[in-house]
Formats: sequence, structure tokens, C-alpha cells
Amino acid sequence: DANSIFIFEVAGLCIGHLGHLHHPLVDAHYAQIGRLDVVMVPIDGALTLSLGGMAEILKRLRARVILPMHARGFATPDTLISMLGDGFESHYLGARSFILSMSTLPRMPTVLVPLGL
Repeated sequence: DANSIFIFEVAGLCIGHLGHLHHPLVDAHYAQIGRLDVVMVPIDGALTLSLGGMAEILKRLRARVILPMHARGFATPDTLISMLGDGFESHYLGARSFILSMSTLPRMPTVLVPLGL
């Protein structure tokens, strides 16, 4: 019933994996996390924090790439995208994989939805 967040630095990108979040984050958590270029976020809305709660965390983190994961049942990438609202873009990819680098990061926070999610 705790929070698990994993942060990696790969090829100059800071990547956060919001593993199993069960509680909203507080200011101290955001300070520890710092800047994220990419954030992987569970959107099941059942085994983790609600989808609305996840959207609030993403609004505060402002990572340039948001990768939804664990879409099950009622929770879909479209639901997350609508909850994020203005200030976030979305792109549905035509493939299951893609390449990111510092030079290819979008300017605005963008939800990338791989094929098959």
C-alpha cells in the first residue's frame, strides 16, 4: 500500500517509472523526483491511484513525454488525455516501439500511445 517510483538516466534522458502509486505525491516527493524527460504511468485506475490522481501528478511533473501503461478495463489512454486537458498533446504511434533522444523530445508535454496499448 506504499508508493514505488523508479528513476533512470539513459543517454541523457531522465526517465521515471511510476510503478505502483497508491497515494498522491506531496511536495517533498516532487523535490526528490526533480525533472523528468519521460514518465511511464500506470493508468489501470484500480490497482493503483485513480486515473484522476495520476493526471494531477502528471500535470505537476510536466515531463515532455508521457507513456501510459497497464491500460485495462475502463481506463484508456483517451481517458487520461481528456483528464490532462489543455497544455498536453497526444500522438498515437503506428508501431509498438519508437526511439527517443534529447533532440527529438517534443516541446510540449505529450502523451505517446504505442500501437496495441
